[in-house]
Amino acid sequence: MTNELRVLVACEFSGIVRCAFASRGHDAWSCDLLPAEDRSNKHITGDVRDILDDGWDLLVVAHPPCTRLCNSGVRWLSAPPAGKTLDQMWRELDEGAALFSDLWNAPIERIAVENPVMHRHAKERIRNYQEPAQSVQPWQFGHGEVKRTCLWLKNLPALVPTNIVEGRTPRVHHMSPGPNRWKERSRFFPGIAEAMADQWGDCAEQDRRAA
Repeated sequence: MTNELRVLVACEFSGIVRCAFASRGHDAWSCDLLPAEDRSNKHITGDVRDILDDGWDLLVVAHPPCTRLCNSGVRWLSAPPAGKTLDQMWRELDEGAALFSDLWNAPIERIAVENPVMHRHAKERIRNYQEPAQSVQPWQFGHGEVKRTCLWLKNLPALVPTNIVEGRTPRVHHMSPGPNRWKERSRFFPGIAEAMADQWGDCAEQDRRAA
């Protein structure tokens, strides 16, 4: 296919975003510290920073570790949860900010990074930080749920809602505690993934043709 793009989906083990781009004919790969749930041979298990220089056309960061970066968890930086120390909290913040920085400043022309709203300590630690280009909700893309997601975009347009539906249930926020809760909370919404593949795949190809 002539308009095939090399797409790297970072911090994804579910394959949801990867499959959305692959179904449109792009050479899409996912990378995560966990193996792929669908056992795809288009998944790289390891640190995504090791492959950022491999000639990608588009980097989509589906769900980087955000526990220490997000505004909802800033309280732990002054009063750590049970079993953690204050030094651990700040060290984990530094590690999370370093990963976000490396992805946001990767040598790739088009980049999209998904993350919740950040607190000021996280922003201060990110190289070349910019405010997010937009925030989206699952109900704008066919899922009757509430989960505000910010998108940091580089050389990509803001996503246009594709299917506004009823329902404003905070399903993710109300998930029961358990060993797999974090995995379910990080799972990407297929409707948003489809919009990314349709809108950003076409946009990137148009820009490449015009260059």
